Amino acid sequence: MSSSIKVILDKCIGCGLCVRACPFAAVTLVDKKAVINENCTFCGACVDACKKYQAIVITRLTFEAHDLSAYKGIAVFAEHRNGKLASVVPEIIGAGMSLKASLNVPLTAVLVGANVKPIAGELLEYGVDEVWMRDDQAIGDFAEDVQTDVVYRILREKKPEIFLGGGTIMGRSLLPRVASRTRTGLTADCTELEIDPDTRFLKQTRPAFGGNIMATILCQNHRPQMATVRHKVMKAAPKTGNKGGKIVDMNHIPVPEPGYEVLEFVEEKSDTVNIVEADFIVSGGRGVKDPKNFALLQELAREIGAALGASRAAVDSGWIPYSHQVGQTGKTVNPKIYIACGISGAIQHLAGMKSSDIIIAINSDRTAPIFDVAHFGIVGDLFEVVPEIIKRIKG
Repeated sequence: MSSSIKVILDKCIGCGLCVRACPFAAVTLVDKKAVINENCTFCGACVDACKKYQAIVITRLTFEAHDLSAYKGIAVFAEHRNGKLASVVPEIIGAGMSLKASLNVPLTAVLVGANVKPIAGELLEYGVDEVWMRDDQAIGDFAEDVQTDVVYRILREKKPEIFLGGGTIMGRSLLPRVASRTRTGLTADCTELEIDPDTRFLKQTRPAFGGNIMATILCQNHRPQMATVRHKVMKAAPKTGNKGGKIVDMNHIPVPEPGYEVLEFVEEKSDTVNIVEADFIVSGGRGVKDPKNFALLQELAREIGAALGASRAAVDSGWIPYSHQVGQTGKTVNPKIYIACGISGAIQHLAGMKSSDIIIAINSDRTAPIFDVAHFGIVGDLFEVVPEIIKRIKG
């Protein structure tokens, strides 16, 4: 069954209010009666417009609420690549530890892949109580369809009340698939997670409307409560060195045949370091004016061992690849020093870098919003300031 929309012809008077209200041109009048076409997204604007006559009815697909008492505990998805845990995993575990303290329930890692037992041991060092492990050669690093089925079956059997993953390329692809299979909700790119003391629901907070507001979302009737966590916003759990937890083999979980084959994964070649992991970042924005001018910022980055970042404006202009984008729709960074060159400081950009330890802004516009968050500001032409900084560094 899927959502459906119906016009009750006996009630429709052909007033046209629904036609004007529809933002998708999905409603037309034929012989003075409303007709809904394939453009309909079931947004409900036409229903609201027709409240007086009640001639349009939407029937929405809903899922039966889960038995919440059957679910207990917190689980995190242990993303890994080439035999190493993704750097976001300790942060997710850290978030899970905080939630565990509020709920007083076990914290578990879900680990699937080939030859992953060494990773399971490392997860125990971070303090998880258990690792639910499915180790099989047929599970590839990037076979999302296979991993979706395996993770779904593990969650269905173990029934954790909360399941967290990283807001990475893998997490943003895998967890929505799992949420769909388990018929539950998912909040993406959370910057804050906490437990409501009265209801014990997970309060999932994330930026909305371009970062202008913070939305807190609850999943009241379905389990597990699922969220992806934005990289570099949660405090990472430290390694304890104590492997007091246990590894639970889930070898009875079947591994399906993959629907597609990943032939190769090509890492982006760059002479600068990954911006997410970097302690120092030099970023350029619209003030760089031309793609070839990023060479100047690259030179500064090389001199101080920094990564090269960019604002959305620079990326949208095609001056630099998306992988360098810092901000609400890019990557969240938390370096020791962030040098913003020719970046005005739109709220979307600030959302991705304002937690940096030290922010240095270089901009010719002394009223630019970037100076409101900068610890040090230089009002001047970046094409004069940056060469002088490079000269001083070189001595």
